[in-house]
Amino acid sequence: MTESDAFVFFGATGDLASKQIFPALQRLIVRHQFNKPIIGLARSILTLDDLRARARASLEAHGGVDPEGFARLAKLLQFVNGDYNDPETFRKLRAALGNAKRPLYYLAIPPAAFETVIQGLATCGCGEGARVVLEKPFGRDLESAQMLNRSLHRCFPESSIFRIDHYLGKEPVLNLLYFRFANSFMEPNWNNRAIRRVQVTMAEAFGVEGRGRFYEEVGAIRDVVENHLLEIVALLTMEPPSREHADAMRDAKRRAFEAMQPIAPSELVRGQFRGYRQEKGVAPDSNVETFAALRLHIDSDRWKGVPFYIRAGKELPVTATEIRVDFKMAAHPMFDACEDRNANYIRFRLSPSVTISIGARTKLPGEKMVGKHVELLLTQAAADEMTPYERLLGDALEGDQSLFVREDEVEAAWRIVQPVLDLPAPVEEYEQQSWGPASAERLIDGWTNPTV
Repeated sequence: MTESDAFVFFGATGDLASKQIFPALQRLIVRHQFNKPIIGLARSILTLDDLRARARASLEAHGGVDPEGFARLAKLLQFVNGDYNDPETFRKLRAALGNAKRPLYYLAIPPAAFETVIQGLATCGCGEGARVVLEKPFGRDLESAQMLNRSLHRCFPESSIFRIDHYLGKEPVLNLLYFRFANSFMEPNWNNRAIRRVQVTMAEAFGVEGRGRFYEEVGAIRDVVENHLLEIVALLTMEPPSREHADAMRDAKRRAFEAMQPIAPSELVRGQFRGYRQEKGVAPDSNVETFAALRLHIDSDRWKGVPFYIRAGKELPVTATEIRVDFKMAAHPMFDACEDRNANYIRFRLSPSVTISIGARTKLPGEKMVGKHVELLLTQAAADEMTPYERLLGDALEGDQSLFVREDEVEAAWRIVQPVLDLPAPVEEYEQQSWGPASAERLIDGWTNPTV
């Protein structure tokens, strides 16, 4: 794979650039000796010095300024001011690229502007030999995702398109994948003969944090279920890839998505925390969900009959993302094991700490054959040293698509949630710092709530 020879990011003054891109660039410069031209595009500032000042402020707020790293970043930084609807903006970009022949374009802009920028790149000849990175959501539904993919392909081949879901760059998610396929004791028990159910919970103890207008456009299903959480289910359920290669991995994930059945409206509960409609930018009669709980079925030999329960919400009691895989009881349980049908499980805590543990029963001291529940800690780690954006941005510059989402994965994921987007039921109000609407309990015989 040939490395990109310039980095261009649209939306250089936006939140994503401030919170993620500038810190990732500084880390790439310091840790990986990145030294390619960096060109920022925006229309809300006028000079390169303004952009450098924003970059410094970004680093001060998000990770800290490395004096040497920032000096090198400032030296590499260039700026193009202009409107994305103006062809002159792209002519100025072409001139700023100079001799670069393999630029990487990062669209850190609202999805509504994707097509405008892609068309501008194609018209001025900036797409040839280039790569493009775009952020989720990849469309709002299946139809818009297909339209976006067609638009992208008018300028870029699929091999040059990098759809970034930062969750796939997190070390705990990569550890989940590694743990599953690297341990021989997993495969005989990773199927419907041994597993009773799987729960995936993404809980947030905070609300929309002033982003009410944005959240009105997405809701919990579009924001995290269709992408982050279905991606986790795909990693849990996919068959072993045929080889360690980007396309083999993504082929296996696509087949996992295709086995997931579309969500039935009767197997979804949508909730909205009390007070959401008073948030700035939120409609007074909003029907947007801040909580979603659903039951997912997978039509494959390995997983048929095993329900997957997915839950995500804001203003819940804790902030944590956790997977719990509950095993079936033994066919002929002995002693007092039959009294605890939830005793045997594997728990993957993805955030805020990173934990893999196994639930089991052990005998209490004494003459009686009675026991207690214990949790065996397999691994526990601090937060990842390499941030997801550092990892993913570095991979995109090198042309490695392993951790990026392919066209067919995107469309398969939208097919799964499309039925509940087409016919959204009314949201049910729930109290802040609760575990969502009471009706979510009807989906499952007892949720297991993460604890801090």
